[in-house]
Amino acid sequence: MKWLSVLPQQCILLMTCLLMALEAVPIDIDKTKVKGGEGHVEGEKVENPDTGLYYDEYLRQVIDVLETDKHFREKLQTADIEEIKSGKLSRELDLVSHHVRTRLDELKRQEVARLRMLIKAKMDSVQDTGIDHQALLKQFEHLNHQNPDTFEPKDLDMLIKAATNDLENYDKTRHEEFKKYEMMKEHERREYLKTLDEEKRQREESKFEEMKKKHGDHPKVHHPGSKDQLKEVWEEADGLDPNEFDPKTFFKLHDVNNDGFLDEQELEALFTKELEKVYDPKNEEDDMVEMEEERLRMREHVMNEVDVNKDRLVTLEEFLRATEKKEFLEPDSWETLDQQQLFTEDELKEFENHISQQEDELKKKAEELQKQKEELQRQHDQLQAQKQELQQVVKQMEQKKLQQGNPPAGPGGELKFQPPGEHKVGDAPKHPAGGDQPLPPGHVQEPAARTDQVHP
Repeated sequence: MKWLSVLPQQCILLMTCLLMALEAVPIDIDKTKVKGGEGHVEGEKVENPDTGLYYDEYLRQVIDVLETDKHFREKLQTADIEEIKSGKLSRELDLVSHHVRTRLDELKRQEVARLRMLIKAKMDSVQDTGIDHQALLKQFEHLNHQNPDTFEPKDLDMLIKAATNDLENYDKTRHEEFKKYEMMKEHERREYLKTLDEEKRQREESKFEEMKKKHGDHPKVHHPGSKDQLKEVWEEADGLDPNEFDPKTFFKLHDVNNDGFLDEQELEALFTKELEKVYDPKNEEDDMVEMEEERLRMREHVMNEVDVNKDRLVTLEEFLRATEKKEFLEPDSWETLDQQQLFTEDELKEFENHISQQEDELKKKAEELQKQKEELQRQHDQLQAQKQELQQVVKQMEQKKLQQGNPPAGPGGELKFQPPGEHKVGDAPKHPAGGDQPLPPGHVQEPAARTDQVHP
């Protein structure tokens, strides 16, 4: 996989994700520890880290399927920058096996179905109707929405370009999200203080300042990627003699998957000891969200200094070259997040105004929904009143018919009872033989014998 080291950041995403999907180390596990024989075992299956992309699973599945095709794997390993830029690599998809294409078609249909479900759920949440799935799918740039059934070379090209662009902007987007997180924390704290009286407010302010001071009172944090920082890992995590520190041995020791590179996850695992100096999940004053942001900023800083070709991987050559720089031996001090101004008062004010506008909009919608509810209830009550009035009118009409001597009518208009002396049709005397035929002309029916006569 040496071809990875020469590809620029703009075209390397597919290959980077391939390495991540096959062999990378999850950032929440410190794989650098070798004490007690707990080091990495070759061939050991490790958990795949999340790229952070909303189509992460789809990307992984496509890569896994493509890797099963021998022809495409060979082309992937020998591809250069121009082949990737021109889309030539994507056209190699036409030469993969039928089984691979069939599986890719299935993956794409599943992804399109997933996106449509997300769109429908989103639209249903705002009670919208008439969803145009085809139009809404245009916002997803990692697949060709015009052909939702088959995976074509264009789909692979779009997937590589979209993921590359998203990954390039990942750190920038993450910084903005973290700033919003910190501003929301401060906003909620200030809003809470407004609900307290003066005495309680002063106690809360004192507690807050005390917690800030306690959090800032920690051992010195070494500059990420410096000799002091790496030697500390060498000694405390690896259990080796600090006087025998060797950069080349260190690199091979922490190249956990033995692929010849230090990827982002392997780098992030190196900063665990530094982070433990500042953050403890048992302490109320330590925010674990801030700890992970600190870890990511350390990784980002080292990558910017060491990763010369910007392929998001550190080769042994790049690593050894970095150890020769002055910054490696005499680095500047590292400022942790608590020592930085993450936002200004103006930014916080603008953020709070935005929140206020959102709250006003939600309040307005809530009032509109309440009015709609009240209107529906009013219409329901009106219909119920009309129904009761109609029932009362029908009841009065029935009573009036009874008072006039007219029998009340049934649902079909028939009489509910027969007045004396009147017979319904079909109640005529039956034939003397017991049949239903009418009596012949001139025939007089004999009266029925009395049952109380006594015969001799």
